[in-house]
This record gives sequence, C-alpha cells and structure tokens, in this order.
Amino acid sequence: VQLQACGGGLVQTGGSLRLSCAASGRTFGSNAMAWFRQAPGKERVFVAAVSWNGRRTQYIDSVKGRFTISRDNAKNTVYLQMNSLKPEDTAVYYCAGDSAVFRLSLEVNAYDYWGQGTLVTVSS
Repeated sequence: VQLQACGGGLVQTGGSLRLSCAASGRTFGSNAMAWFRQAPGKERVFVAAVSWNGRRTQYIDSVKGRFTISRDNAKNTVYLQMNSLKPEDTAVYYCAGDSAVFRLSLEVNAYDYWGQGTLVTVSS
C-alpha cells in the first residue's frame, strides 16, 4: 500500500496551495483519511480528517475557515485545499489512511497508512 502526497512548495503569506494524496494497493472507500503536519523540532499533529463518504470533516482550530479537506473515492485520492496561508503553517504535511472502517479519528495512532510527506513553506 502506498500513499503518494504531492502539491507542497514555497508560497508567500496569504497564498494558497492544494495538496493531493493518491492511494494505491488498496482502496480507502470505507475508511477515513486525514492530513497531519510536522514542523521542525515538533511532534506530528492533526490538521484535518474526512470520513469515508466525505460527509463529515474535522479540523484543528487553527486552520478552520482556511483549509478544506475533501476526497474522491473513485480516484482513491484525498485533497487539502489551503488558503490564506501563514508562516506558522510551515511544515511537512503527511496524508494518512485509517484501516478501521467507518470511524473518524483525530489521533495519530489511529492511522495505519502514511504518505511520505510534502513540504509546505510559507514565507513572511
């Protein structure tokens, strides 16, 4: 199973990026998918999650109203649209897939499948 994340890059404060994460090797049509991020010297933290059918989402407070998570089960892909980016959003962003069905967790330990990470750098 592979999760391939892409879309990171360097952007100025206030700019936008769209991250994508394509899964291969298994389908996640019954499983939550999420994005986490890890800033230099800090722990990996939850950013956003989307339920198996896309109807429920969860966000960390600091990105509410700026980030939108979505998924396309036909493409086995999850997205993170990031708008109004701030320097504090700078981190490596990881996509993740849950092996449990029909739950929506915000916990790092709930996710069994991880992408390789894509770096987002927001300049001030």
